[in-house]
Amino acid sequence: MTGPESSEIGASDRAGVALPPINRTVALVGLMGAGKTTIGRRLAHALALPFADADAEIAAAAGCSIPEIFEKHGEAEFRRGERQVIARLLAGPTLVLATGGGAFIDPETRALMKQRATSIWLKAPLDVLMRRVSKRDDRPLLKQDDPQAVMQRLMEARYPIYAQADLTVETDAGPHEAAVGAIIAALRACPGKA
Repeated sequence: MTGPESSEIGASDRAGVALPPINRTVALVGLMGAGKTTIGRRLAHALALPFADADAEIAAAAGCSIPEIFEKHGEAEFRRGERQVIARLLAGPTLVLATGGGAFIDPETRALMKQRATSIWLKAPLDVLMRRVSKRDDRPLLKQDDPQAVMQRLMEARYPIYAQADLTVETDAGPHEAAVGAIIAALRACPGKA
């Protein structure tokens, strides 16, 4: 995790407008390629909160990469470790948390996020997701079949579940700062969620 250890903020954004006090962890959910890690880092900076990437924390705890976990132990074992890591992070200080694409799909993890965090679905169109995921070759789920077909199936299966998040922010091919601004605006508009 990086950033200050404050659990409540009274900072101002670049326009000098007071940001909402953040008393709950902000958990970013969505498909791979939605920008959870990149947007999460920038959001944490804007909110003066620590940042954690669940996948990075899982890899550190396991002592190997996410693809290696999938290869050696399978997806079920990865999800078990993911539940444990996210539970630990949500039990700690308020932060911005980038979750893996399947984290919110797990009913136990989703219930825990509902209790301890404000979940924000970063919703992106297929073409944007494909452009982003094509830049990396370490996506275990995309190595099984045609990546676009896999992504389409994941969208069909997961979007109804992601829609259960507290807030939804549409992301596109624009700058990540626009998504950060949209998240802050959504938090400002729904102060009871933060």
